[in-house]
Amino acid sequence: MVLRFILGDQLSFNISSLSDINPERDTILMCEVWEEATYVKHHKKKIAFLFSAMRHFAQELKGKGFQVHYIKLDDPENRGSFRGEVKRATQTYKPAQIIVTAPSEYRVLKDIQEWETEFGVPVEIRPDNRFLCTLEEFADWAKGRKQLRMEYFYREMRKKYDILMDGNRPVGGKWNLDKQNRKPPSKALRPPPPPKCVADAITKSAFDLVLRNFPDHFGDLEPFHFGVTRKQALQKLKDFLHMRLPHFGEYQDAMLQGEPWMYHSNISHYLNCGLLEPLEVIKAAARTYHAGHAPLNAVEGFIRQILGWREYVRGIYWLKMPGYSEGNFFNAQRKLPWLYWSGDTQMNCLRQCVLETKQNAYAHHIQRLMVLGNFALIAGIDPKEVNEWYLIVYADAYEWVELPNVSGMILFADGGYLASKPYAGGGSYINRMSDYCKSCSYKVNKKIGPEACPFNYLYWDFFIRNEEKLKGHPRLGHSYRTLGRMDVKKTEAIKADAKKLLKRLDSNERV
Repeated sequence: MVLRFILGDQLSFNISSLSDINPERDTILMCEVWEEATYVKHHKKKIAFLFSAMRHFAQELKGKGFQVHYIKLDDPENRGSFRGEVKRATQTYKPAQIIVTAPSEYRVLKDIQEWETEFGVPVEIRPDNRFLCTLEEFADWAKGRKQLRMEYFYREMRKKYDILMDGNRPVGGKWNLDKQNRKPPSKALRPPPPPKCVADAITKSAFDLVLRNFPDHFGDLEPFHFGVTRKQALQKLKDFLHMRLPHFGEYQDAMLQGEPWMYHSNISHYLNCGLLEPLEVIKAAARTYHAGHAPLNAVEGFIRQILGWREYVRGIYWLKMPGYSEGNFFNAQRKLPWLYWSGDTQMNCLRQCVLETKQNAYAHHIQRLMVLGNFALIAGIDPKEVNEWYLIVYADAYEWVELPNVSGMILFADGGYLASKPYAGGGSYINRMSDYCKSCSYKVNKKIGPEACPFNYLYWDFFIRNEEKLKGHPRLGHSYRTLGRMDVKKTEAIKADAKKLLKRLDSNERV
């Protein structure tokens, strides 16, 4: 008898740990445990989503004739951790072997690697076959490169899987069509809402569990429209391909108040927990282009996020852990301001993004990068605190994808290993790509003074504070030339305004 252990983000019938299962002899173990629900205080909606999806997956496995041992969080015998539950299962079933697909997080892998010695049972850790680039392939690609640029990795992946290729050349003649994908939103833009899924009895039981056990966790539990089965996830994908993919490209960086989903797919949490598989999503998008239902710039941009960026950040994570989590290139020490939890701020862009995150456990990539992340960068917030926040608040967040995105892309905490420059921006970018500034207490066209948009003077203060580390950076020459032309009176006013605002942040005053 073999014990097959399935983690909560491995909800795929094709997962490697089940590839050679004997339904008559083997037992599948799944468990909801306190340690995973509370190592950070995950968003209520994230916990409910995963527990419901796990319970539905276990039910489907049983329907296919598999023997499943499922432990709920409130089981009186629940030992509260993966280790404790696997040990209890080995005592019950006396397996000859434990098989598990490699976990997505470093801390869990380190734990599993100790099980064989502790339990006295052979443990086989199989590669995660849901990803499209093995860790060995990525390490070989990265070997000898001073900087790892996603663009070049992405091209190799396009060739490997023959995605949007015309022989050895990309369809359309260009690998990257991002220049066509930066259109600001118009006043008349009205993206279609994503389809809603009605909570069934299993999902409602997960709601009750969350409300009883995690009342102090961040976020709203309802409204809850997530799919929790593979069938529902596939329906969400189908809806995106038909309803929003045609406009995804041009408006993928746009933000509108009251439109949290825009033209984005909102399927990352399904990909990251196994309900959808990356290659099926990529091929479905490519078919949409070839059928003439969506333009190349939209389809290429969407595919690049999965085939390029998603695989790339996973490779970076496993290549650089465990030390990657310690990066703090700018020596940022500021505590995370309370506004990230409350949304209580006069800065409308931050208020919108925090409140939508609180309600939906979701924000699209520009909200995460250029509003929430940009402010954390230029305000000098400690990377550990920022990483923990991102890990808590989003339903698609696991350390393998969150840490490289936050420490590498958002905060430049790795000193440029992942990103080609710090993604700092002033209020003008947010104003161009959104309608947030029109309803803001601050004035985006003012650079200094009490009415000025804080992004404007914090942006320049960031470059002043970090001049020693950044001035020679090849992609920041324009910023430092502009800074060099400013008179002393203006730079002193910038520093004074920034100092005042940051002091108020540190005191948790409303800013």
